[in-house]
Amino acid sequence: MTQFARRGRLSPDVAAGRRRVLAAVREHVPRPRQEPPLVLVACSGGPDSLALAAVAAHFARRGTLRVGGVVVDHRLQEGSAAVAERTARTLEDLGLAPVVVTAVTVHPGGGGPEMAARTARYAGIAEVVARTGADAVLLGHTLDDQAESVLLGLARGSGTRSLAGMPPARELDGVTYLRPFLDLSREQARRICAAEQLEPWHDPTNRDTSLMRSRVRHRVLPLLEQELGPGLARALARSAAILGPDADYLDGAARELLERARAAAPELPGALALDLATLRAAHPALRRRALSAAVVAAGGETPAHERLGALDAFAEEHGAAGPVQMAGKVSVWRRRPPAGTRGPGHLELLRPRTAAGAGAAGPHPIDASHEERREG
Repeated sequence: MTQFARRGRLSPDVAAGRRRVLAAVREHVPRPRQEPPLVLVACSGGPDSLALAAVAAHFARRGTLRVGGVVVDHRLQEGSAAVAERTARTLEDLGLAPVVVTAVTVHPGGGGPEMAARTARYAGIAEVVARTGADAVLLGHTLDDQAESVLLGLARGSGTRSLAGMPPARELDGVTYLRPFLDLSREQARRICAAEQLEPWHDPTNRDTSLMRSRVRHRVLPLLEQELGPGLARALARSAAILGPDADYLDGAARELLERARAAAPELPGALALDLATLRAAHPALRRRALSAAVVAAGGETPAHERLGALDAFAEEHGAAGPVQMAGKVSVWRRRPPAGTRGPGHLELLRPRTAAGAGAAGPHPIDASHEERREG
């Protein structure tokens, strides 16, 4: 028997969860004319995502939303298929439909096992969204997850975007992801499960302190709370909430600068050109963001702080020079202005493309819509 079927006072944690889910969907999901929107809860069976599924199910029963579920089996642990199927049955018992279990293959990469699992997970979710036509996916990240993300960003020496943590809403590969629980604690999620009489699954890897996030969760944050006082996790999450709009504003202004710099530069087939006069007239905070976005737009990777600083200094110098090498095999040249024209010239960003079986590399076409992809 669940909270909704009980007489008596509604759990304040359940009520808080319901308010946040409804607010997130109303703000970010357009309501279709014919029927309520379909949202999928990405659920591992753990306390956070199971609590999210339970509160979202309330709106399915009321007819406010259509609520389904997606369970990703990473196939990294023995018995993972059984855990996924058990989670799917729990979601169906809550009234979610459709509920889809999708098995993914995790390919090791340079970002470590957590990043590899995340990449596979989001690809699996996107495939289910395409199959079901869902309007959005709900993720169960909590305030504590946000605090861990901010602390990890601080440890890496990250900038505003990383310190803003996970956004409450974002679009990735055409899928809208919502995180309604970012200001609810992990303990509140556990209390929601208790109120709904649900038995969550506890992922053993969450106790594996060989993983950085687990060390932060089980060792670092508790020690900091002990030494600096309680409430640190909430304070870190509050910092992310403050920095998020700031990062959005700066990123938007940098995109506008990038567009102006591209429009003022000569058109170069197979390359991305940026007008140096436009870049130099901008504030360094915007110029560096625009240069970073340009490297990604050219097919490269987001530059590290040191490489971005080198590129920014390169843009300030005069005369023809280069190339400066950026991550993702993007090469940057500084070019003089065409004969008979004035000005400092432009930057030219190129990424070589090697065709299968060919020995020569040619320019890689630029996708102007390509932007940095980051967790969230």
